[in-house]
Amino acid sequence: MNKRHRVKHVHAGRYVAEVDVELLQDETDWSPYLSVEDACKLDDVRDALHRGDIPAASKLARVFRLQPVSASK
Repeated sequence: MNKRHRVKHVHAGRYVAEVDVELLQDETDWSPYLSVEDACKLDDVRDALHRGDIPAASKLARVFRLQPVSASK
């Protein structure tokens, strides 16, 4: 089984979080896939962002606030 480091993005409202996970690669048809722990981490970050609990999300990921940009010339 091979492991590959990846960054997954979780978007909720005006926040985006970068979550470090490992993709597991093997010979099964399900490959590549996340470990149960990494899948739970993504869910925990998403739930925290939806609740507006940025400190909790920041413990598991790098959190960014989205800001609209004017497109006028």
